[in-house]
Amino acid sequence: MTGRAATLGYLAGWRLVRMAPERASRAAFDRIADRVHAADGPSVQRLRANLSRVVPAPELDDVVHAGVRSYFRYWCESFRLPGWPMDDLVRRTRVVDEPVIREAAAAGKGIVVPLPHMGNWDWAGAWACREVQPLMTVAERLEPARLYDGFVRYRAGLGMHVVPLTGGPSPMLPLLRWVKKGGLVCLLGDRDLSSTGIEVELLGEAARVPAGPAVLARRTGAALVPVTLSYDGPQMVLRFHKPVPHADGDAGVVAMTQQVMDAFSGAIRERPQDWHMMQRVFTADLGVRT
Repeated sequence: MTGRAATLGYLAGWRLVRMAPERASRAAFDRIADRVHAADGPSVQRLRANLSRVVPAPELDDVVHAGVRSYFRYWCESFRLPGWPMDDLVRRTRVVDEPVIREAAAAGKGIVVPLPHMGNWDWAGAWACREVQPLMTVAERLEPARLYDGFVRYRAGLGMHVVPLTGGPSPMLPLLRWVKKGGLVCLLGDRDLSSTGIEVELLGEAARVPAGPAVLARRTGAALVPVTLSYDGPQMVLRFHKPVPHADGDAGVVAMTQQVMDAFSGAIRERPQDWHMMQRVFTADLGVRT
C-alpha cells in the first residue's frame, strides 16, 4: 500500500488490532502472512534471496514461509503494543547476558546499541525504556507526513525519543548530545539507508551497512553493545553481546562494524526465520563491484 491507503491502514491498525483478543489477532495475521507468501511478490522474493545465503535450498521455502509469518507477527504485536501492560511485556521478555547492559549503563558514558531487523525491535525498545533508561533512535521519514507522525507518536508512547533520518538537520547532532549525557541510543544496523555505508561481511558475504553506530560510539566514548532478537513461543529473546572495543581511524570503524555484523550473523544463522530483511543489503544484489 502507498499514500492515503497505507496511512489509513496503519492508523486503523493501531486503534483496532489491540481491541481484539491476542489469539484472534495472531491467527488473522498468520492468515494474511500465508496469502502474502503464496502470492510470492517482490518482498517475499527478496527475503528468499537474502535467506538463501544461510538456509540450504531444501529448507529454504519453509523458512521463508516462517519468516513471512514472523514479520507479520511483528506488525500484529506493534499494533497491540500501545495497549499492552508493561508488566506483561517485561514478563514475556527473556534477556540473555543482561549484566552487559546493566554494567554499561552504570558506567555513565552512554551506550550505542546496534540491532538487526530481527524479532520485534519496538518491543525491545519498550523493554529498554522501562528496564534500563529512555532511549533515542532514528526513524526513516515516511510519506505522507501523517504516516511518519503516526510512527513517531507510537514510539514516543513507548518511551522513545525519535529523530528523523532526513528532512532536517543531521541526526548525528542530537544523537551525539544524547549519548554524551550518558544516554542510550538504539539504531538498526544491518541495512544502509544513506550514501555513507561501508562494506563488511554479513553471513560471510559482502554487504553494505551503516557506519553510524561505530562512529557515534567512538566519538562519544560510549559502549558499543550489539543486540540480537528472536522469538521463542510467546516470548521474545533479547540477547546482549559483549561490547565491541573501539579502534582508531577509518579501518577502525570498519573493524568495529565487522564485529557487530559477526554478532548479527551468528544470531541470523540460529534463527533465520526471525530476520525480516526484505530489502537489498548484499553488495552483489546492489550491482556494486566488490
